[in-house]
Amino acid sequence: MKKSLLLLPLLAAAVTGCPSNSLKTATTADKPDILHAALDTTVAPGDDFFSYANGTWIKNNPIPASESNMGIGKKVQDEVYARLRQTSIEAAGAQNATPGSNPQKIGDFWAVGMDSVKADRLGATPLKPELDRIAAMKTVAEVPGVIGHEIPLGVNALIGPRVGQDDKNSDKMALYLRQAGLGLPNRDYYFNTDSRTKNIRAEYVKHVANTFKLLGQDATTAQANAAKVMALETTLAKSSRKLEALRDPYANYHKMSIAQLDKLTPGIDWKTWLGQMGGTSVDTVIVGQPEFYQTVGQLLKTKPLDDWKAYLAWHVAHEYAPTLSGPFVDENFHFYGTVLRGATAIRPRWKRVLDMQENALGDALGQLFVKEYFKPEAKARYDTLVKNVVSAFADHIQKVDWMSAPTKVVALDKLHKITPKVGYPDKWKDYSALTIDRSSLAANVMHANQWQYNYELNKLGKPVDRTEWGMTPQTYNAYYNGSNNEIVLPAAAFAIPGLLDADADDALVYGYAGASTIGHELTHGFDDEGSQYDAHGNLHEWWSKDDRKRFNERVNGIVKQFNGYTLLDSLHINGKATAGENIADLGGIVIGLDAFKKTKQYKEGKKINGLTPTQRYFLGYALGWQMHVRDESLASQLLTDVHSPAQYRVNGPMADVPAFYEAFGIKPGQKLYRPDSTRVMIW
Repeated sequence: MKKSLLLLPLLAAAVTGCPSNSLKTATTADKPDILHAALDTTVAPGDDFFSYANGTWIKNNPIPASESNMGIGKKVQDEVYARLRQTSIEAAGAQNATPGSNPQKIGDFWAVGMDSVKADRLGATPLKPELDRIAAMKTVAEVPGVIGHEIPLGVNALIGPRVGQDDKNSDKMALYLRQAGLGLPNRDYYFNTDSRTKNIRAEYVKHVANTFKLLGQDATTAQANAAKVMALETTLAKSSRKLEALRDPYANYHKMSIAQLDKLTPGIDWKTWLGQMGGTSVDTVIVGQPEFYQTVGQLLKTKPLDDWKAYLAWHVAHEYAPTLSGPFVDENFHFYGTVLRGATAIRPRWKRVLDMQENALGDALGQLFVKEYFKPEAKARYDTLVKNVVSAFADHIQKVDWMSAPTKVVALDKLHKITPKVGYPDKWKDYSALTIDRSSLAANVMHANQWQYNYELNKLGKPVDRTEWGMTPQTYNAYYNGSNNEIVLPAAAFAIPGLLDADADDALVYGYAGASTIGHELTHGFDDEGSQYDAHGNLHEWWSKDDRKRFNERVNGIVKQFNGYTLLDSLHINGKATAGENIADLGGIVIGLDAFKKTKQYKEGKKINGLTPTQRYFLGYALGWQMHVRDESLASQLLTDVHSPAQYRVNGPMADVPAFYEAFGIKPGQKLYRPDSTRVMIW
């Protein structure tokens, strides 16, 4: 994925209508130049290109108290929130919305979501049926059945079923079982011994206890139950794989029959359990982490019933706390917003409701969005930009000296079979089976989670729908899907806040959209993970042994480079976990640059505000990572995210690109300078 944070922005005015497929070049002083305005010329580009490119913008855009970061994605998001808010208000106030229609559902979701008085009056009442179900258990034998009921409601309870294409047979949908069940972001939070993480663990136990108090437990009982939750989760975490280990597709692929799964986890009747989750016809599963499920089996035999009651009640409350009364919302924010992310004030209720509405009715909102904000001519323009970047990538594959001729043929075949999905899907999800009303916000979120679960489960046994999108068009992000061999580029991924297309020159857009989005996602098909999938989306080795060896040597170079970056005193970037994204960043930059070199602007070489076209291209790339982050959020990202922090997504790859050195006159002795022999070159 392009972005390190999954945001909920929609498209701003940036793509609302350049009628041609090429961008107009800004040449006059009366047009805005956001690249020049963002510069901090007190910083040498050869010492810290990220700060040189974005420093003034960062100084002028402090992080709001309610946010853990501030960046270009937030600006896009804010521009659109107002539009979504008005759309929702109008839908809520409509007197003639057809029952069951998308406008009715959008309006009712908004109306009850914004009714904080009703939420406060209801308290935890919307959760009572689920909490009663947990409390009514008489034996541990009932635990799987209750979990089977909670998982479709979105509760992260013990196991992680997911429907997806079979990695080794992309024409088939399969049921995956992944490690899951933790309340902290990942396993490292349970074991790291630095003071920051130890404090988070202590605060987490307090948070769980406080949540139990809100559910009506006395202080002693709440503390005892919080300790039970922590102990059970710590055991699960011990059998969970580290972030970097989850990126090996072969090591996380273990296809098993139900009988083999039963043998892996003695005492669990998987046919019955999967049936309780709706998977009555499942006869084969793909287990990601077998050791985790062995631990699940052991825990179901050894942990007493009261521990399971505490664990499940906590996870139900945790999942739905943001939909409940003020005390639940505030307690949830204190830990997950302040302790983990560093925000000091909760976001306005209307923004939080819009986030939930997006998760529940994203395609319904998307239909309204693209109709108004992503015109056909804009889509045609970005279709053309994709073609230009693909052409440049083909040239790179043909010219690299480390790949043999036979493997190049296969690589080019895979590249040309990548399906680009630009802007929005050709067909939208049908929400007719989803019930949304004004009973409670929690009920609507439950209904939406159940609907989404059923939607995914119903894919089993049916042909793969390769036209489906995994993101809505109003999402400021993009992705490469190895199983479909596709890049998906939502309309919002091209948004530049406050800038019209007519005022954006080719250099800016080729750096911002061509490199950091399109080229980045194309390169994911050939990074250390994506390169293991063939042109048809199957996990299959299509490289020669020597080619793979030479490729891995280059991957090891970028791993070593990023391992060397230390932040926040002692934390460092995990070079192995972030390798795929770092490869895609570097690839996107060099491929996008060659695509840009074919434009009129590059060939003419005219400066704008003293900046050459090539300099503006690199600044356009840096614009995509224009953001700053609170220390708490940065620390969390280093432990949980396969993306490097924004500053290093700029400075890291730039230090490997010879054209960057030439464009800005980078010399030995400057902080970003790397000798030729240490620079990483892959594509």
